[in-house]
Amino acid sequence: MRFAATARLRAAMRPVHPDRAPKLAALAVLARQHGLEAISPAAIGSEEGPLKNVLAFDAEKAPAHVRAELPQWLFDLIEAQYPDSQDLYRAMTEGAPLDLRVNLLKATREEVLAELAKNGVEALPTPLSPDGVRLPTKPGLTRWPIYKDGLVDVQDEGSQLIARLLTPRRREMVCDFCAGAGGKTLALGALMRSTGSLYAFDVNEKRLAGLAPRMRRAGLTNVHPIAIRSEQDQRVRRLNGKFDRVLVDAPCTGTGTLRRNPDLKWRLSPEELERINAIQKSVLASAAKLVKKGGRLVYATCSLLKRENQDVVEAFLAANPGWRLVPVKEVFEQQGIHFGPGQLERFEGYMQLLPHVNNTDGFFAAVLERDE
Repeated sequence: MRFAATARLRAAMRPVHPDRAPKLAALAVLARQHGLEAISPAAIGSEEGPLKNVLAFDAEKAPAHVRAELPQWLFDLIEAQYPDSQDLYRAMTEGAPLDLRVNLLKATREEVLAELAKNGVEALPTPLSPDGVRLPTKPGLTRWPIYKDGLVDVQDEGSQLIARLLTPRRREMVCDFCAGAGGKTLALGALMRSTGSLYAFDVNEKRLAGLAPRMRRAGLTNVHPIAIRSEQDQRVRRLNGKFDRVLVDAPCTGTGTLRRNPDLKWRLSPEELERINAIQKSVLASAAKLVKKGGRLVYATCSLLKRENQDVVEAFLAANPGWRLVPVKEVFEQQGIHFGPGQLERFEGYMQLLPHVNNTDGFFAAVLERDE
């Protein structure tokens, strides 16, 4: 049995790993949540002594990475980047709101807000995305007519903003290079008003297959899902130099989503980061070849780590002098999207959203344009 243990529980049980003592780990969690007296002596059995030792552990005297609920190696990387790391760690232990993206093909945000209010659902416009609605609670959304009829889709505000950075226009040729389940593809299709051609590439054929019913629900007719073997696939290369806009939502560690997926950090390792980082560089290099002169590419991740973000972009720009970085602030302001002081360009020219600053997942994005 594998036990999803916290850093504090791991430290309290040391040298025994929670996976090797699942009963003790489970008893410790129950005792901390409900009190030792809530567990019958029969249930505790021979674990009484070890359980008392675990409960006596003083987390406030534990190492900093334990208090932050992170592996040491990941804690060190985050500490080196973020002076306000304590606020970030605290936000990563809190629940995330439920954000919806209004499908502009079928409704306006005002119409969706009015429909939600009519049904007694508390909802607010998202602070930044012009297409977003935020729900403080998480009701059974998929049963609602506005969801079934494709008026809204679930999408974090940060993800919506990434689609906005691409600034896709009607009748253009656009590519979502790592489309996955297609959340950003749908957002791009709506911004294009279902005109032009929107290609959705991904190496995961099963995941990509799930895009078809979502396209139908959204009323999109301009999307072309294509499963590829790798970024070097012949079906990709034959389209080199054809696209006005390309989105690279690169594979990443997902460290920006830890408040939604807290167990993810224990499945990561420095070796896994190294492997993912090599893929990111290869994917960006291949996707860039698709962009025509004067076209735009957006490189994005849901990572907090500079290694996956700025470092990848800066290495690409150093090797490709025909490209330039466009400050994200300019792109947003052209669309009437204005961030407050300290909310956007923590790293100059780039977008790095953070849970404790923006109340979004930790999305990163860079806007690149091809000059020649």
